[in-house]
Amino acid sequence: GLINFSEFSLNTTNPIYTPQDYGGISTGANVSFGGFFQGQSLGTAQTCTPGAALTGCIQGNPTGNLALDANSPETFIVRDIDTPTSPVLSGYPMFNGVISILFSENIAAVGLTGGYFNSIGATAITAFGRDGSRLGSVSNTVLGIEFLGLVSGDGSNIIAGLQFSLIGPEPAGFAIDNLRFGRTSQIDFPLPTPSPTATPTPLPTPTNSPSPSPQPSETPPPDISESSGAQEMPTVPVSPLDWGLLVGLGVLGYMGQFWQRK
Repeated sequence: GLINFSEFSLNTTNPIYTPQDYGGISTGANVSFGGFFQGQSLGTAQTCTPGAALTGCIQGNPTGNLALDANSPETFIVRDIDTPTSPVLSGYPMFNGVISILFSENIAAVGLTGGYFNSIGATAITAFGRDGSRLGSVSNTVLGIEFLGLVSGDGSNIIAGLQFSLIGPEPAGFAIDNLRFGRTSQIDFPLPTPSPTATPTPLPTPTNSPSPSPQPSETPPPDISESSGAQEMPTVPVSPLDWGLLVGLGVLGYMGQFWQRK
C-alpha cells in the first residue's frame, strides 16, 4: 500500500482509507488515522521530555484491542511548503500534534516520510501489536525529511498500528507523508541465515532514554527492527550482526526516499 494524502481534499480530518482509495487489492487493510489510541493520553510537563510540545507527546500504552480514541485530537490533511510531496497529514495543532495509524489487518512492514526535522532524535515512530503491546520504535537520525520504517524480524504479520510522536524538542513541528505498508506475502524479505554464534545488536529501546539496552546472549524471538533513512544496500558480505536489522534495511531500501531542503 502507498498513501500520499493527495487522495482526499485538503482539511479532511481523520481520513479513513479503503484498499480502493490507495490502489490496493480488495483484501487489503483499511487504514484509519487519529490522535492517539485508547488507553493513552497527551503528555504533561512531568512526563514529557523538557522542551517537547505537550500536544505532540504521549503518555501511557494502548489498552485492550488496539483502537483509536475518538476523543483524541484530530489529524488533518494540509499543505506543507517544506515537503516536496505536499500535501501531508498533520496532527492538531498543525505540525505539533501526535499522529496514530490503525490497520484493520496486521501487516509485516510499514514506513513513512516524516519531517521537516530541525532536531535529531526528537521524533519517533512506534509500532504496536493488535493487543496494544509495544513492538519497537525508531527515531529520526537526520535533519530535513527522512524515511523511517519498521519491519517484523521474521517477516510475520504482527503490526496493527503505528504512532508518530515527539520524544524531544522539535522547534519547527512535524508531519507525515508517503505511508507505505505490506503483508508478508506482498514483500520480498531477503532473510539472511543468522549465525548460531552471533550476538545480535539490540534494538532501540522504546523510551526517551538514549542508553542502549543490554545485548542478549542468543538470537532473540521475532521482534521489530529499524530502518532509518533507508537507501541502497551496500555491497558488503553479510556479517553476524542483527539479522532482523538487515531484514529491515533490505525490505525498506526500495521503499524509502530522502530529500534535503535547498
